[in-house]
Amino acid sequence: MPPDDTFLRRAVAVLTAFRADDDGLGAAELARRSGLPKSTAHRIALDLAEAGLLERDGARVRLGLKLFEIGQRVPRQRVLRDAAVPYMSDLREATRQTVHLAVLEGAEVVYVEILGSSGGPRLPSQVGGRLPAHVTGVGKAILAFSPPEAVRAVLDAGLVKRSERSVVAPGLLTKELERIRREGVAYDREESGAGIVCAASAVLGQDGLALGALSVSGWATKMRLAAVAPAVHTAALTLSRTLQG
Repeated sequence: MPPDDTFLRRAVAVLTAFRADDDGLGAAELARRSGLPKSTAHRIALDLAEAGLLERDGARVRLGLKLFEIGQRVPRQRVLRDAAVPYMSDLREATRQTVHLAVLEGAEVVYVEILGSSGGPRLPSQVGGRLPAHVTGVGKAILAFSPPEAVRAVLDAGLVKRSERSVVAPGLLTKELERIRREGVAYDREESGAGIVCAASAVLGQDGLALGALSVSGWATKMRLAAVAPAVHTAALTLSRTLQG
């Protein structure tokens, strides 16, 4: 018997309704975010909870442990994260700032690992969380070393404004990606959030295309981008060589 495509689509809509900082969602909010009728969202949530993909917490549901376990089996992210963590630790030690590892998915970056620092700003990024690629250092670093169709997907999705300094003009973003390809370092100058800056570099595979990116983030008033950029670039180059074998 073929799978129920309608159920699968609705199940995906329910699962992707959750955000990284959600501790649990009620039926009404789940329905609003998924675009499904409340009764449908509730029924699917119960089915997913029975399968272990969601967990019930009174009248609310949250993402289940089984989803985390499945996510840990994703080869690209697991291999990239496992290889990157030692370099990320060294980078945090050298800069005393928060270090990110992210990959590109569509028009967004997904944060695979974050090593925080004491005294750093509250960042909009979380492990498993997403941000529009064009407003982040890691996103721009990846796009600079991605196929043209990946850049086109970001432009076609529309360049949303996350802060007063977000670059939303396609021409300006394209020119910035050209500079990043030449220099190897991307910057977020309060584009993803006020007061936050970061320097990022792409992690490259054997074909010269980005597998992901590393970044260092901190307060705009305390962290000098020119000072941390060489360390980020060196870490990304060394990690690239490790992954290329």
